[in-house]
Amino acid sequence: MTENSMFTAGQFLLGTFASNCSGGMSVTKVPERWKNSWDNNLKLAQLLDAAGIDFMLPIARWIGYGGETNFHGNVLETVTWAAGLLAKTQNINVFATIHTVANHPIVLAKQIATIDQISGGRIGLNIVAGWNQPEYEALGLELPTDHETRYAYAEEWFDVVKTLWQRTETFDYDGKFFNLRQVLGDPRPARKVPMLNAAGSGQGRAFAVRNADFLFTPAIDLERSASEVAELKAQGKASSRDLGVLTFSHVVCRPTEKEARDYLQHFGKDNADWEAVDNLVRLQFAHAHSFPHDLLALIRDRMAAGHGGFPLVGTPEQVAEGILSLHRAGFNGTTLSFVDYAEEFPYFRDTVLPILEAEGIRRSVTTATAAA
Repeated sequence: MTENSMFTAGQFLLGTFASNCSGGMSVTKVPERWKNSWDNNLKLAQLLDAAGIDFMLPIARWIGYGGETNFHGNVLETVTWAAGLLAKTQNINVFATIHTVANHPIVLAKQIATIDQISGGRIGLNIVAGWNQPEYEALGLELPTDHETRYAYAEEWFDVVKTLWQRTETFDYDGKFFNLRQVLGDPRPARKVPMLNAAGSGQGRAFAVRNADFLFTPAIDLERSASEVAELKAQGKASSRDLGVLTFSHVVCRPTEKEARDYLQHFGKDNADWEAVDNLVRLQFAHAHSFPHDLLALIRDRMAAGHGGFPLVGTPEQVAEGILSLHRAGFNGTTLSFVDYAEEFPYFRDTVLPILEAEGIRRSVTTATAAA
């Protein structure tokens, strides 16, 4: 059986991020902001699939960020969302984002193995060790104050999952957090499930280097990113692992630069939900290290426009050049978000993708589909 196409694509990977969440990645009050209904997600998935986009990545969220829009207050659960989309598409990969503390590893291992069969091996797993204290409180849980404990739990959690997918006979598991008796993972995924992890702290990045196939990190300063990506890949090689590094971007693509800049001002500044933005930034400072804290205070506007994603704003040529700059910095791919994904993606597909193909970092849809 062939490998998952995330490993064999041979091109700069492109995906979407957070289409399962109300507002997507834009903390804005404009009426056309993304409506994360099932129908809209299915429409988007089929558009992406037909265009040869590589993957869809969701955010697992349990309570919103408040403000006038209660940004991310309406969220489709990621395992069932992934299963439904994979049943209705042909080639695209879809990740399930899993908070280790909220999902028992035995249950999750069987869910992913089931979706592996539904999808013909196109399911991916994005592991979150936990950071959002209000969500822990909503679930009746206590957030460990130190990263060491969070990642020690995640390490053991994922070890259980991997063992279930590797062993063919029942086994006992004796750990600090899990003590299991006579367990068996049957069925198991037929091929390697791509694993993604977003990490900024030292403990988080050590976890990702040991376990993830793709480390997800923001691109704020590309000169800084280039050295950071090279160091992460070197750490992977030192552990005999081929670690890919992905980032996330927000797209505002229009026929003219003025149109793009004017719309960015309209949705990302004049009509931003600043209360929700400030709640989001405050939580990132308090509990998460996914953004470098010395840069986080400088990108409040980026948090409103695209959750801190790398800005791809301008004409199709300018947007394509932004993606090429990520490629030159060493990233293996990026997610894309839009104010209205399904409405805006076709223009990106028709104008930006051909430039990326001509530059040699993306293959044509026909070639990519044949390879898959």
